[in-house]
Amino acid sequence: MAYELGPQDMEALLLGGAFFGSGGGGTVISARRLAEQFREGDYYPTERVQVVSVEEATAGDTVMVAYMGAPEAINTTTYPIGPVAAARQVQERLAAQGRRLAYVAPPESGALGFVVACLVAARLGLAVIDADGAGRAVPSLPMLTYAAAGINPRPAFLVSQNELCVELDVTPRGSGAGDPTHQHDVSVIVEQMTRPIVAAPQFGEFGGLAMWVMTPAQLAVALPIRATLSRALKLGRALESGQIGSAAAMIDYLDTQLGIVAHAVSQPGELVAAEADTVGGFDLGKVHIQAGQHRYTVVYQNESLLAWDSESPQPILLAPDSLAYFFEGPDQAVYSNGDLLQADGQLAPGVRHRTVTLLAWQADAELRKPGGLIFESFRQLLANLGYLGPYVPVARLQRRAAEAAA
Repeated sequence: MAYELGPQDMEALLLGGAFFGSGGGGTVISARRLAEQFREGDYYPTERVQVVSVEEATAGDTVMVAYMGAPEAINTTTYPIGPVAAARQVQERLAAQGRRLAYVAPPESGALGFVVACLVAARLGLAVIDADGAGRAVPSLPMLTYAAAGINPRPAFLVSQNELCVELDVTPRGSGAGDPTHQHDVSVIVEQMTRPIVAAPQFGEFGGLAMWVMTPAQLAVALPIRATLSRALKLGRALESGQIGSAAAMIDYLDTQLGIVAHAVSQPGELVAAEADTVGGFDLGKVHIQAGQHRYTVVYQNESLLAWDSESPQPILLAPDSLAYFFEGPDQAVYSNGDLLQADGQLAPGVRHRTVTLLAWQADAELRKPGGLIFESFRQLLANLGYLGPYVPVARLQRRAAEAAA
């Protein structure tokens, strides 16, 4: 059912989005900086945004909008100039064809993705779809359900904050244009082309992206993972109100309120180190948590993809399953990987000397289809990170760890 969001809802939305982003999806810092400027005035003609379900989105076409690039670079912006300009390019292209852009969709679950979708919609008088392309954040475009569904990724517009616009039209429309595998291959090439563009000095390591224009009839297959903004908003409000004060309380809330079975895959510990390097538009790094004799290491490429326990011979988390940090105490409870380090490489003050637990839960079924395009993309990413074994669901990894400890 449709509902409205305003400036007072952005903090809850970004906190919930950050939790479900599996360490990525943009930083809380960047999303909050954008949300702080969301007021009716010179830039935003309204401070109300309508959110609609996939089934309700029948009044026109939809486009996916996002920021793309290094989280640390995106942290500096206050208005979503790039994504707005990219969406406006799509709007004008459709208008020339006698079509109407009516909706925007976020790329993935995450603090920045959700907030940017809402702000673009407010700026351009559009509505937001209550769904996204993964139910978590992912490192690359071909890992989204838009690509897996074979939605045509052309036209794709990439626009910098100073509105330098690049249109990517990878192949001419031909006999293979309707083939889902062909369209997924095009998405792969678009990804490979956009990364060096956003890394260029002229783009400042990030830009706004608009692609995957969808008719109402295409939304059902393109967006099978739904109500993701709603669940982020609900969780964020519970965090804001102080209802969830411990990892155990979070696990209980996820189970009873959202139907998600989560696991504490670490003992409560303390963040002792983190490291990151920006390469090709990605933040690559590791996060280290110490809990007694256990040293937990989270390996990420923007998003958390792999986690280890020094006391275990096997991983404790494998993507596409999701991983989140939960910090106890009265202050902010959830952070992305990009929020844990300051620009000078030191741990952020908000996470030092605080008790943190790693929570994990199984990815949506769309991401776990054996042999599926998304699943195989995750397998390749894990191989690139040095893990050459099979995917094992987090619940099974937990059972194995319990049996080994018994």
